[in-house]
Amino acid sequence: MKAVILRALPLLLLPAMAQAATEELGTAVTGLVYQLMGVVFYSIPLGESSIPVIVLWLIGGALFCTIRFKFLQFRSLRLAWRLVRGDFNDPRAPGEVTHFQALTSALSVTVGLGNISGVAIAIAIGGPGAVFWMIVAGFLGMATKFAECTLGVKYRTVHADGTVSGGPMHYIRQGFADKGLPRLGLFLAGFIALAIMLASFVSTNMYQVNQVYAQVVSVTGGEQGFIGSNGWLFGLAIALMVGIIVAGGMQSIARTTEKLVPVMAIIYVSASLVVLAVNYDRVPAAFGTIIEAAFSLDSVSGGIWGAITQGFIRAMISSEAGMGTAAIAHATAKTRYPAAEGYVALLEPFIDTVIICTMTALVIVVTGTYTQEGLNGVALTSSAYATVLPWFPVVLAVCLFLFAFSTILVACYYGLKASGMLFGNGRLVKGLYLGTFLMLTVAGAMVQLDLIVNLMDTLVVLICIPNIIGLVMLSSVIRDERRRFLAQVAREDARPLAGRAELKAAADSVRK
Repeated sequence: MKAVILRALPLLLLPAMAQAATEELGTAVTGLVYQLMGVVFYSIPLGESSIPVIVLWLIGGALFCTIRFKFLQFRSLRLAWRLVRGDFNDPRAPGEVTHFQALTSALSVTVGLGNISGVAIAIAIGGPGAVFWMIVAGFLGMATKFAECTLGVKYRTVHADGTVSGGPMHYIRQGFADKGLPRLGLFLAGFIALAIMLASFVSTNMYQVNQVYAQVVSVTGGEQGFIGSNGWLFGLAIALMVGIIVAGGMQSIARTTEKLVPVMAIIYVSASLVVLAVNYDRVPAAFGTIIEAAFSLDSVSGGIWGAITQGFIRAMISSEAGMGTAAIAHATAKTRYPAAEGYVALLEPFIDTVIICTMTALVIVVTGTYTQEGLNGVALTSSAYATVLPWFPVVLAVCLFLFAFSTILVACYYGLKASGMLFGNGRLVKGLYLGTFLMLTVAGAMVQLDLIVNLMDTLVVLICIPNIIGLVMLSSVIRDERRRFLAQVAREDARPLAGRAELKAAADSVRK
């Protein structure tokens, strides 16, 4: 207890430090962000509209994985479900957490504000047609996620104490070395580790706090209320809780997320179904609007290219397919077969984008709130749900808090692993990273959304560039691991039922 108190004491200095950081952020970083955006989001003119080169890059990477692995996302949901429920668990396999815990840890980052505010932003900028392309991106992203997390386990490092390090920076460095390109692999691994570390500070930390704080303020008396005038206190409370849980490592995080993720998903999906049930007569028209707008050449909202751009960008930010970050969590799974965790991971874009994001989008479209001026992000989503459930803004505030909190927990772990790759795993490095992360958690409640969203988009794109290069270069490794695992599945299915039951019982006893 004393150790926890001593660790928490430095957090009392965070409000003042965060305030100073916020002022510096607003003046020094803004110009750099817009310069980077001009390079990263360079667009190719297409008639009266245009499309960023990076969107074509994301589409190309997802299509490559889909074709290379024979459209496995459309044929593997049953196998993925069997893995999640523990049919092939091996309690003696190296790793830290179960398949289910790895899935919920990764989902705690993806099932978050991207499903609520990200969808609203996509519709506000790209129109209802962005929803169609978001769903397409979700299906394609399932193959990308399979590839990333297969490599995450294949090239992970199991330390002497049993803890695991993995992720895109590991599989790019080691995989390229195996291909005879150690220098290129080291450069790309360092680049992606730096981008992941910076993204953990901003997109999965400050952005989360910023959005949940805005919703909490709206239901607790506005800016004149106690919370509205004390943003630093709200950020400090989250920072304290995050610091305590993250100190326990991946197993502590996994135990938390395996409880939070199902609860928050059920609450949010249930509320969405209520709104859609009340507006059931408008649902067919909403689908018609989405499909028509998806292929519209109207210059409003950028036409078809604007819809594609927003759909793919927001789906990628929400599901993280193409970023490789989920491989950091999935690398900790107890398994001897890398492709097994790849199959588990492909469920993430399906749950996150195809199901939950689509529900949010349908609610916004059927209620027509996207046509109202002055609404964006969480405010737009909240307004849509409130048309049927006047008390929903309060429920949304609770959901947002759970989403944001679980996301921040795992994001901090991702950033710690990235910083360890760059600077080593010493106590000083961990302490400096954690201190900076928690300071920015507090600052997230005190900065403008525009800057955070722009910086978030830029960092996500920077991560995707070297990661997709790695997936293409190492696709033969993924293919071989998939074949090896499917052969093992065939052998397991051929075993007598009693033998399989004994293996499952042993795995269940270890979990208990």
